[in-house]
Amino acid sequence: MKAFVLCGGQGTRLRPYTYSIPKPMLKMGRKPILQYVVENLKLNGVTDLVLTVGYKKEKIMDYFGDGKKFGVKIEYAIEDEPKNTAGSILEYKNKVKESFFVVMGDHLTDISLKKLMESHKKSGAIATIALTKQEMQLEYGIVGLEKDEITEFSEKPRHEFYINTGIYAFEPEIFNYIKEREDFAKHVFPRLIASKKKINSYVFDEYWVDVGRVSDYERLNEFIKVTTLLKNLDSQDS
Repeated sequence: MKAFVLCGGQGTRLRPYTYSIPKPMLKMGRKPILQYVVENLKLNGVTDLVLTVGYKKEKIMDYFGDGKKFGVKIEYAIEDEPKNTAGSILEYKNKVKESFFVVMGDHLTDISLKKLMESHKKSGAIATIALTKQEMQLEYGIVGLEKDEITEFSEKPRHEFYINTGIYAFEPEIFNYIKEREDFAKHVFPRLIASKKKINSYVFDEYWVDVGRVSDYERLNEFIKVTTLLKNLDSQDS
């Protein structure tokens, strides 16, 4: 089965780390983030990969090569200029004949892609979006107003909502709804909804994180270091 792994972004929010390397190649522990992505794809039986690359592409291409040493087959879709998430796969419009995945090259997750594809095929939808539940607690009390009268008061309420993780399963028909330099969330999904095409949701509980900011990256790396240290100490005790 095929997966497109999106790796072309510049990672501007992670500067200065991304001045010299692309975001997917940032080390998380001992390995680049992208290697964890590739390994999870392989674990789920997805071994035919297309990496869309642009910014500092040689760093990715030199490290992964044809994918053989990682147990997968890798080819590269090179972006000379940014094409956005959907536009980056458009050149494969007439080459993909079966269901496929699109995943981000800079997100950490152990999602079961097998279960995602099962949900997708069972739904009969053109697209399935993997979602994860998040909670947010506001720092302030909020009020409801009707004219000048306060009708509701809630102190620091907690809200639950679903996050689009950027992990998708698609049918080849999706290419008919993609135009050049378009984004899935901003352009393609609204177009599907307007066209009355079914979009399936798959909510998962496994780990997922977008290493989007310097503080996130540094905190996660510190957590990995501490976890590794504790494991080493435990093994010495035993």
